[in-house]
Amino acid sequence: MLSVVYHPIYSDFPLPDGHRYPLQKYQLLKAYIDEHALPVVSHLPKPLHPDALTAIHDPDYVNALITGTLPLVKMRRIGFPWSAALLQRSLTSLGGTVLTVDKAIEEGVAIHLTGGYHHAHYDFGSGFCLFNDLVLAADHALKSEDVDKVLIVDCDVHQGDGTATLAADRDDIVTFSVHCEKNFPSRKPDSDIDLPLERRTNSDTYLDAFVPTLELAIAQHQPDMIIYDAGVDIHEEDELGYLSVSQQGIAERDMAVFHACKRHHLPVAAVIGGGYRTEQTALVPLHAELIHSALAVFYPHLSEKPNNE
Repeated sequence: MLSVVYHPIYSDFPLPDGHRYPLQKYQLLKAYIDEHALPVVSHLPKPLHPDALTAIHDPDYVNALITGTLPLVKMRRIGFPWSAALLQRSLTSLGGTVLTVDKAIEEGVAIHLTGGYHHAHYDFGSGFCLFNDLVLAADHALKSEDVDKVLIVDCDVHQGDGTATLAADRDDIVTFSVHCEKNFPSRKPDSDIDLPLERRTNSDTYLDAFVPTLELAIAQHQPDMIIYDAGVDIHEEDELGYLSVSQQGIAERDMAVFHACKRHHLPVAAVIGGGYRTEQTALVPLHAELIHSALAVFYPHLSEKPNNE
């Protein structure tokens, strides 16, 4: 069965009323998986020890977040009020992405029901991201004897600026970001591969640009593993996205990534990434396409998509 990583803490930390972070979508997605009895096995992650964060982050920044002494202006840039629960949730989600990498190396594919905190830089956080789980997990993967190079494929609608800066001087982590050009962040440092798209790009144009670039990235860089940020904020009705990709387009994107990984014998660890709707239940079928696509490609004998979607 397909390994998924999840912890109830993902939807359990205090936010002010009206905050636009979609806190409940993780719980809703897990409920969807359970209600439809999808053929997955769920793994409960443990919080990452704070000392592990200094592998990629500034020790002073890590300590300030851990102790709750980060200046208020820097917490505002992250977008969350500091709390012990927020910190515990963040450390658990980081442990979850690391566990997802381990399961992917063992089994070929694994999915994390959160993750994609790609706006966290060396010494500051931004855009709802305290620490960068993608680079941290890639660094962890490189400790495996079978992995010498990791390709991070970031399909969140927002450019992975923190990922780009953290991996800028590394040859063993290759960064590929496909995103809406005129969207957050305003300053976009160079990834190894950037594919900026115009606002209102539709499904066909998106896939025609993305799929060949993915194949070229694999051919040129010859990675041993892929970490895939499967953000659904590219959807036509996303409130922070500005692209016009349909649910079917999201499904075809996810299938393309998984088919490429299977064809090239690359283990793939996927995180669900961004997706922003006031009505959070609307995000569930979009994120669920990642689960269905992984099952269809890697476990076709178990795959049967529920009706009425």
